[in-house]
Amino acid sequence: MSDSPAEDIRFSLVIPTYNRAHLVGDTLESVFEQTYSNYEIIVVDDGSTDGTVDVLRSYGDRVRVFQRDHAGCAAARNHGVKQATGEYIIFLDSDDLWFPWSLRTYADAIVA
Repeated sequence: MSDSPAEDIRFSLVIPTYNRAHLVGDTLESVFEQTYSNYEIIVVDDGSTDGTVDVLRSYGDRVRVFQRDHAGCAAARNHGVKQATGEYIIFLDSDDLWFPWSLRTYADAIVA
């Protein structure tokens, strides 16, 4: 247990993606810049054909990558949720950009 109850909250960030090689890296970088660090990143590639998987794999073990045949965003999100280990799940789209304090704000709101 940490000094702050908010620090004990673990988030699973689920990001479905499809043919977003040109965008998903910026999304991931905005997550890596968070001031809150108790999270996992799960990206579900929904059958991309444009090199998205290569971009995702370049992040190594910082990102859990799952591939599936193209079945749509909802199916990809559901697959990601099944893989999640966090107490709270947050959905991001593969073109979302976060402020560095986004996760900290969510954690603080949960314990408030």
